[in-house]
Amino acid sequence: MKIGIGTVVAAMVAVGGYGVYNIADALTGNDKPKGPRTVVAGSPSDEQAANAAKAFLAAWAKGDLEAAGEQTDRPDTANAELAAFRDKLKPTAITLTAGGPAAAPAGAPVQDSANAAKPVMRGFSAKVEFAGSGKAWTYEGVLPLVKMSDGKAAVQWSPAVVHPHMATGRTIDVKPVFAQASEVTDRNGKPLTAFPSLNGLLEGFKKGTDGDPAGAGSAVVITGAPKPEQLFVITEPKPVPSVKLTLDAKLQQAAEEAVKEQSKGGAHKASLVAIEPSTGNILAFANAPLGGQNRAFAGGTAPGSTMKVVTGAALLEAGVTPQSTVACPSSTTAGGQPVKNDFDGEHPSYTFKDDFAQSCNTAFINEGNKRLKADSLPKIAKEVFGLGLVWHTGLENFDTDIPVPSNINGALPEFIGQGAIRTNPLAMASVSATVQSGTFHQPVLIAGKKDIATASRQLSSSVLSDLRSLMRAVVTEGTAKDAVAGIPNVYAKTGTAEIDGKDTNSWFTAYRGNLAVAAEVEGGGHGSQAAAPAAAKLLRIGNN
Repeated sequence: MKIGIGTVVAAMVAVGGYGVYNIADALTGNDKPKGPRTVVAGSPSDEQAANAAKAFLAAWAKGDLEAAGEQTDRPDTANAELAAFRDKLKPTAITLTAGGPAAAPAGAPVQDSANAAKPVMRGFSAKVEFAGSGKAWTYEGVLPLVKMSDGKAAVQWSPAVVHPHMATGRTIDVKPVFAQASEVTDRNGKPLTAFPSLNGLLEGFKKGTDGDPAGAGSAVVITGAPKPEQLFVITEPKPVPSVKLTLDAKLQQAAEEAVKEQSKGGAHKASLVAIEPSTGNILAFANAPLGGQNRAFAGGTAPGSTMKVVTGAALLEAGVTPQSTVACPSSTTAGGQPVKNDFDGEHPSYTFKDDFAQSCNTAFINEGNKRLKADSLPKIAKEVFGLGLVWHTGLENFDTDIPVPSNINGALPEFIGQGAIRTNPLAMASVSATVQSGTFHQPVLIAGKKDIATASRQLSSSVLSDLRSLMRAVVTEGTAKDAVAGIPNVYAKTGTAEIDGKDTNSWFTAYRGNLAVAAEVEGGGHGSQAAAPAAAKLLRIGNN
């Protein structure tokens, strides 16, 4: 039976649930083309284009994908890609409505040859329905129609026929989606939107990527582009409550002020991290100036003498004690390069405690050369302090790199935090946190994270006690005495790092009670001059 149809073709749902056209053979006739059809120069007439568009849409909606493919210039490819659309999305009904002339879609090739095929553009409307969804997905598409060797028109096939945002290399599929949290708060439920260093970094926590799969919804998504594009939500995900991070708003405010102050109006880059030693929870992090790299987590520079905390632990395990006499000469060599101290004169009667408190480079290099091996520092750094392990904090971070030199000469600069070592305030705050707690707890921004790194061992109680006494001496009689004056029970280590002949970078790491802090100021000079005052702002507040 043949029936007449108008420009708009109605669709109905078949017994199998798939939308179909009730469309007559009069549209195309029963005769199939004789031999292969090819695209020829010129354009089809408006009537040919309209008929071919309706025939293609009718077959697609009916689910007769082979017939739909025959209405294109690339039948096999069209059939396969329409089948992928059907099999991946699994719609219960499709209604396709032919429209009139349309503009060429963005990115369509420009026809500049008189002998080239010139497509005629016809629009169409799609309505796609899904089981379990209370609404239909609708979108507008465009069919380019070219003239064929049999005198009729055919759809010029490309992935964009299925959806205008599709292209070669892209895939359309149904993916799980999670609701975004309404806000991100600190550990006490206070909003964190007002802190400049967190701008742009909190959005990732709202996306619910760590959410319960049982709460996921589903959506039509195109992948393969620079980033996935969500086209339509089929089922809504369960609402996500506000996300609570480990940060503390009071300490975060102090961190923001500290790095802004030490940045000197943007002249220097400054970053700071505060950690709770008993848990590894990150309580604050800040960077200045704004808009650049999250140096606190992702920076990678030499930490200078703050690394002597780790080297000191290695020397203590090798038999040195705080009372051991370890001379501090005015100069020595490391890897064939001369090394001096930040102060003048020789101190042959210095104890190891004096060397640590005054940050004597020459003593650490000479004693390390005598007692340690090329791999001693990276080994204890990883086994005890977790440096060099892969950390999943909740944000992108750079994992500390302490290369293993081929010989002891290559290791000597590393003993004082120079050479090829690369780390950041996140890691150096964790070093102090490990000394305070006695156990490495990987820093995290979400309490209870499962994919965290663990260290393989702890320092002995005697070595740990000696190491704490060395860090305390830095405050009571050493390089940090003035910088943290008036703040009780602080244990610290200052650092000064020379990078490529530039102004020295200022470093500081310390703990007080259940709070560990590390700060770094690029070009800030000695550790006590810039980094220590920044950290002192948080140490004075404490972790309450």
